[in-house]
Amino acid sequence: MVMHLPKFSKDDNSRKCCLSDCFSCCNDNWQKVWAVLKPGFLALLADPFDVQPLDIIAFDVLPSSDGNVDHRQSLAQEMKDRNPLRHSFKVTCGNRCIRVRVKSSAKVKDWVTAINDAGLKPPEGWCHPHRYGSYAPPRGLIKDGSQAQWFVDGRAAFEAIASSIKDAKSEIFICGWWLCPELYLKRPFHAHASSRLDNLLEARAKQGVQIFVLIYKEVALALKINSSYSRRKLLSIHENVRVLRYPDHFSTGVYLWSHHEKLVIVDHQICFIGGLDLCFGRYDTPEHKVGDLPPIIWPGKDYYNPRESEPNSWEDMMKDELDRGKYPRMPWHDVHCALWGPPCRDIARHFVQRWNFAKRNKAPNEQAIPLLMPRHHMVIPHYLGKDTEVKIEYKNNDNNRTMMREDSFSSATDDIPLLLPRESGGLNTSEEDPKSGSSSFSYLRDQTASRLSSGLSFSLWKTRVEPLSSDTPMKGFVDNLDGVQVRHQRKMSLDRVSLGDVQNSDQEWWKTPGPGEHGGFAEDSGQVGPRVSCRCQVIRSVTQWSAGTSQTEESIHKAYCSLIEKAEYFIYIENQFFISGLSRDDVIRNRVSEALYQRIRRAYDDKKTFRVIIVIPLLPGFQGGLDDSGAASVRAIMHWQYRTICRGQNSILHNLYELLGSKMHDYISFFGLRAHGRLCESVPLVTSQIYVHSKIMIIDDCTCLIGSANINDRSLLGSRDSEIGVVIEDRELIDSYMDGKPWKAGKFSLTLRLSLWSEHLGLGAGEANQIMDPVVESTYNDIWLARAKENTKIYQDVFSCVPNDVIHNRYAFRQSVAFWKDKIGHSTIDLGIAPKKLENHHDGVTESIDPMERLASVKGHLVSFPLEFMSLENLRPAFNEGEFYAAQVFH
Repeated sequence: MVMHLPKFSKDDNSRKCCLSDCFSCCNDNWQKVWAVLKPGFLALLADPFDVQPLDIIAFDVLPSSDGNVDHRQSLAQEMKDRNPLRHSFKVTCGNRCIRVRVKSSAKVKDWVTAINDAGLKPPEGWCHPHRYGSYAPPRGLIKDGSQAQWFVDGRAAFEAIASSIKDAKSEIFICGWWLCPELYLKRPFHAHASSRLDNLLEARAKQGVQIFVLIYKEVALALKINSSYSRRKLLSIHENVRVLRYPDHFSTGVYLWSHHEKLVIVDHQICFIGGLDLCFGRYDTPEHKVGDLPPIIWPGKDYYNPRESEPNSWEDMMKDELDRGKYPRMPWHDVHCALWGPPCRDIARHFVQRWNFAKRNKAPNEQAIPLLMPRHHMVIPHYLGKDTEVKIEYKNNDNNRTMMREDSFSSATDDIPLLLPRESGGLNTSEEDPKSGSSSFSYLRDQTASRLSSGLSFSLWKTRVEPLSSDTPMKGFVDNLDGVQVRHQRKMSLDRVSLGDVQNSDQEWWKTPGPGEHGGFAEDSGQVGPRVSCRCQVIRSVTQWSAGTSQTEESIHKAYCSLIEKAEYFIYIENQFFISGLSRDDVIRNRVSEALYQRIRRAYDDKKTFRVIIVIPLLPGFQGGLDDSGAASVRAIMHWQYRTICRGQNSILHNLYELLGSKMHDYISFFGLRAHGRLCESVPLVTSQIYVHSKIMIIDDCTCLIGSANINDRSLLGSRDSEIGVVIEDRELIDSYMDGKPWKAGKFSLTLRLSLWSEHLGLGAGEANQIMDPVVESTYNDIWLARAKENTKIYQDVFSCVPNDVIHNRYAFRQSVAFWKDKIGHSTIDLGIAPKKLENHHDGVTESIDPMERLASVKGHLVSFPLEFMSLENLRPAFNEGEFYAAQVFH
């Protein structure tokens, strides 16, 4: 019996503690329910065959007891009552505590023991922190179906997401910081009307697919993403679409922080995570075009440049915000990832936890918005009493072949009533109490077996879902995994391979798999990686306000620091921000910068080659010229970023220079991306930064971290923005080179780096062998650094664009703006318009050159990050600017 649920119907006497009205051993607040314990949660049901719970407590990491991290508080505890006839216990998880009454003290002990055991049961052990302090265990330690595939830039990722949504059979979870229902996932948009997000969701909803959308409710005065309109638009699609916006700022007191995850989960089978929101401005291709006139690729407000202007309304999405003949769009660079198997269901569990928390806070009594359940427990053979593997016949839609699969687990979309009995040797129905409903159980068991053998699966929403992949349980409980065995495997004696051998074998692993080859997504531009088996672990940033957890989780922060510390040769980072602190920094609390400093110092002491390459935006992607009175937020982010990189006692380059002198640039360097082109034939050439929005780190071409988290306190501390990510460690190793020596690189990590570098450096498909070794000087100095310096010089000669290393203060910036506007008559906010002719002075002779001739030497998009830009200015907001009083927002 419980007392925290809404009242049941009064005419149902079975809900009462006793049938007589003469006794009041329990007041009316107590009601009978079925309590069902599973390895990952406790569910309360009105009826044993219900598939929709009255309440659910998903187990989560428990706080330590008395400050001892080795001892955790109990999930369930016996409660003492003054009335000796009452027997109860409480279950505490996150910010929730419920009291449950049972019939005897023996029952109390049984329940308390069972619940506490379930919370710590391997392999998940949801109540115990795993590696990096994450709620989720490492997956793929055995062959459990854990797989991953990467996508570079919006086109590749959006097309894969559209394909998965189109194939959805049961349910879709979507979580985002910003969501635009009118977003086209395929282009040209005129030819792909059905790929518009609202059209895709409507088509699936009409087929019975249940769609749950969880979006961030912004502070309207600070952000113009109009989540209220997105909610109204989505709810108007179909009754099978449910939407929650969170948080409510007034009731929660949360105004500064946001929900920043970007998730799409389809049928608990595949999920997409990374840096891409399903919103305007994110679709892009590896060419990163700056113009689109007439509109073919980017319709209306999807032609987006937040540096120039942010729309006040997103409702009339087909109406242009920018003049396409005058202003370039801001190209967008991002990285996304698809996951299959147990990691996908770990991420779905995170979504369920957040959805249920938001539902209880925003719509506790709204029946149309249900509570969701994790799906780790849906194991049909276990409940059928089968110890052998079950053969499942299913259709493969890609090639119309009927295939047989042997599974010890069902697909995650299979659903069965929670109280189907477990059997090991068959159920002896003659010994069962007739009141227990054994005949119903037997009937249901028979129906289960019948449907399973016929290839049909159980679904919560009564839709047909075809099982797609196996889900094998992990054999052991792992709290810490240091990758020693992996490194030992890589360092085993290797046969010497030449670059020619690598080039010859290039087609064996660098090629994109065909449509049916591995079940992944295919594309021929090198922007989609191979679908590979891997070890991976889901990591996140959450706390009480964002997910209802009892303690703050900062496993993304811990993973960054741990992976950096264990790197052997090479670290490659792409991120939207780089704001971090050294050990003595009292303002910035995340320690990514400190981890990098210590790792470089160790390499210097050991006299070993070690490279750190960091690619970030050239300027913050916020509206306003650098000298505008309303652009304090732009200057604030620049202040904190330069403070981290190269200015002041807390910067990493300042401290490395004291240790290494000028040699510091052999160890760490910073870069940005830039593109150029014509808006139309009659308009001069223009340039724009490519906005780096990816959030990735690649270690030694063997391990990747991909997610939604920026490198700043907002994303990494856990108590601020909510984030999700994944650490991917390769299982499939291939021959490569590192520091001039043979090296076993990971298939996922290496192919991702080669794709990114080929795009940034402007290399063709057959030139990837030139950058196979990221550490050796012929790659780092002769290609990477040389290409960045040459591109930077050309852009400066042609455009004099900002930021650059020539302008050191506001006065010089104003002079430059005035000069170019007077000379050209019009310019972009960051001086991105080229003159019609360049003047070249040589031996006293002035000659005119077509800017396109000079720009023809630009290869790729890589440019140097301007460390000296505004170096004589204090960019921190002044006391009379609102940003001064909300400094935490910007770091």
